[in-house]
Amino acid sequence: MKLHVVFATAAALCLPALAQAQQLEPGLWEIKSTALQVNGQQLPDLQLLMGSLPPEQRKMAEQAMAKQGVAMSGNGVRMCITPQQAQTDSFPTQTTQAGCSQQITQRTPQMMKFNVSCPQGKGQGQTTFLSSREFATTINGTFLMGGQNQQGRSESQGRWLAADCGGLPTGQR
Repeated sequence: MKLHVVFATAAALCLPALAQAQQLEPGLWEIKSTALQVNGQQLPDLQLLMGSLPPEQRKMAEQAMAKQGVAMSGNGVRMCITPQQAQTDSFPTQTTQAGCSQQITQRTPQMMKFNVSCPQGKGQGQTTFLSSREFATTINGTFLMGGQNQQGRSESQGRWLAADCGGLPTGQR
């Protein structure tokens, strides 16, 4: 899989897990990357990146996302947050990313800072809660790809769409 697609997908999957300081509305959420950079180079959005993959790699990426309860949408990715998940700090993507851990380093009702560590990378981020139906997240990190460390930055917006998830499954626990 192409380097920038891996980073974009990983960032998209992490975002809902990181948005938990303020209790969020349960239901269907859309997460849209507003800026994605690798080594200082601006990358196209996730939809364009996924579209540039060979069909078998795109299918693998979509299947990995589906296991997390995440689906591609016209404006980013969509995921379902259950009422139980909205009341706790346990969103599906936190527990299903193999070998990844998250540490919250600072928390207020309007903001959360965190560190994230995975076998192939680590980073720091901040989520700003605009309301129970909207948040903005920035993640800066280093990840290993092709035997070399790469610097990445992701900015995204999360917004609540509806109380009904429309059949979109929640991620595996």
